[in-house]
Amino acid sequence: MSDMITADLVDLDLSADTKEAAARALAERMVSLGRVTDLEGFLADVAAREAQMPTGLDGGIGIPHCRSEHVTEPTLAFGRSAAGIDFGAADGPADLIFLIAAPAGADDAHLTILSSLARQLMNAEFTDALRSAGDAAAAAALIRGDEPAATGSEDSAAASGAASADAAAGNTAPAPGASAENASAPAPGAPSADERPFRVVAVTSCPTGIAHTYMAAESLENAGRDAGVEVTVETQGSAGFTRLDPAVIAAADAVIFAHDVPVREKERFAGKPTVDVGVKAGINRPGELITEVRGKAERGEVTAGAAPGTPVERAGESGEGYGTKLRKWLMSGVSYMVPFVAAGGLLIALGFAIGGYEIKSAPSVMNHFVWTQTDSWAALMFQIGAVAFGFLVPVLAGYIAYGMADRPGLVPGFVGGMIASTINAGFLGGLVAGLLAGGVVMAIQKINIPAVLRGIMPVVVIPLISSAIVGFLMFVVVGKPIASAQKGMTDWLNGLSGSNAILLGLLLGLMMCFDLGGPVNKVAYTFATAGIAVSNPSDSAMKIMAAVMAAGMVPPLAMALATTVRGKLFTETERENGKAAWVLGASFISEGAIPFAAADPLRVIPSSMVGGAITGALSMAFGATLRAPHGGIFVVPLIGNAFLYLIAIAVGVCVSATLVVFLKGMRKPAPGAANPGTTADTSTSTAQAKQPVAA
Repeated sequence: MSDMITADLVDLDLSADTKEAAARALAERMVSLGRVTDLEGFLADVAAREAQMPTGLDGGIGIPHCRSEHVTEPTLAFGRSAAGIDFGAADGPADLIFLIAAPAGADDAHLTILSSLARQLMNAEFTDALRSAGDAAAAAALIRGDEPAATGSEDSAAASGAASADAAAGNTAPAPGASAENASAPAPGAPSADERPFRVVAVTSCPTGIAHTYMAAESLENAGRDAGVEVTVETQGSAGFTRLDPAVIAAADAVIFAHDVPVREKERFAGKPTVDVGVKAGINRPGELITEVRGKAERGEVTAGAAPGTPVERAGESGEGYGTKLRKWLMSGVSYMVPFVAAGGLLIALGFAIGGYEIKSAPSVMNHFVWTQTDSWAALMFQIGAVAFGFLVPVLAGYIAYGMADRPGLVPGFVGGMIASTINAGFLGGLVAGLLAGGVVMAIQKINIPAVLRGIMPVVVIPLISSAIVGFLMFVVVGKPIASAQKGMTDWLNGLSGSNAILLGLLLGLMMCFDLGGPVNKVAYTFATAGIAVSNPSDSAMKIMAAVMAAGMVPPLAMALATTVRGKLFTETERENGKAAWVLGASFISEGAIPFAAADPLRVIPSSMVGGAITGALSMAFGATLRAPHGGIFVVPLIGNAFLYLIAIAVGVCVSATLVVFLKGMRKPAPGAANPGTTADTSTSTAQAKQPVAA
């Protein structure tokens, strides 16, 4: 730690009366030494970290800290306040203030050294020595480990010098200041040498992963020694983490989670009595936590929550209703299916473009392939695309089940999806198979299984039973009705003509522009791709696909046009986004309009919907067809009635751009719109717009 703190970074007479003033006073010392390049930027990062959780600790300690791009090297500053400063600790103000500054890309070695300081702060001899230090150089030397924490204590000196190694190794060695003799002697009430101690595994983590993570670990280990409990801690800090040995976890009697960020690989601890608290509870009341988890173990209370949630639950909010979860389950399957649609559909479309529609009757390229014939290459692309399309329904079903039940749902989901394809239940069959598979697996997981069988549940029992049940239901119970419904929907689409087709195009255009890549947009897009996800799609299905893609191109192109013709109505940032929106819209990425919709939804979204609806209706009226599920203007050669198709898009773009310019012109100019140097804070939306998400 010698290069992290010097006497120049120590203030033993800190006069600040607030935590903000204290951070500024210590940060100014870092700036004077060139350790921090931007004082205000760094203090903003410190304040942001403080807003997540107060950094005051019981025992009169304040430890503000953060990662910041304004820090040139890991640095530690120390201040001692006679009056005390409120850092949010339950027991009152702090008189020992440590400001830790870590670079945004701090290396593991420095972060490990910082973690050793956090562990030392749990040692009363160390903090007492800091309170009595007579000068800055002595305090800096004590923090670096150059001097013992208490005069005449060889054990304390050794512990202080070895703190870094202990923290790096994750050892559960005696706390700094504890002698080997004391460590080996049983604490009052501890089991005798021939009795097996109660064993606890713990995980600690905090948002920054620099201080509280390691302080909680040290506190739990110390409390465990006092109680005669064997505590082994996994610190999931900024320097990464070393996983506990699976044997140690298996042998543990209970688990303590002291964390403010999600525990990584939490499923390793499933099926054990568990206490789950914030990281500060691990620092301030470790003894209570150990007592609580021992009580749970004695009562046989196994916390089911120790296992991780499903992918949908991990990505959502707690307490979501079943309607929200159902939508997310379905979107989980659709999101995994879309890449297969894009790859397979474009390959098939290219095959048709090169070899004509008769290429679908070409013999297998395994039996007949001539390198110099374009028809052979066309057949190759068509047949690869057809194979990719063959995965659509199984992937849809498999990942709906995955969203519901995690990996155990994949096998029955894929099996059910393949059955849906086999019995011609199509897209609807895939939806039902995925929901059935997820539900069956979730039901099996609720059964109380003997411990001896838990090891084979995910690889043998669950796949076997769930696949058998889902297969039975799909083949015997629900498969035939779903196949009939799928055929009825296909026949209805094939029969659409005239005003009915135009109304459908109008509706799909509205949906495509309603939420710009959100759930409603995805429903329309999935409806269209499901129709062409066969080797020989109907003419109606290809018209629907054309209308959906045309409408999806309108919003970003309209915003790009509006920023070009009336730039004064938009901020400088929006005008820059408009340049990118030309390319995004032409590529059929509806998300290119998100920055505009986020900044002004009441004007942008209705304008986009009107233009999209007109484009969708015109596309259907013109009889434009599309065999590819994506590509924008880059697949125009594959579009039937391409000229009229482009006219439909141009009309919708002009209508939307005119509407948004008119609506924006009725209000006062946006702040910064008249000044090209002023930018709006739309960085998040801009980032979203640049993501190449299928419309």
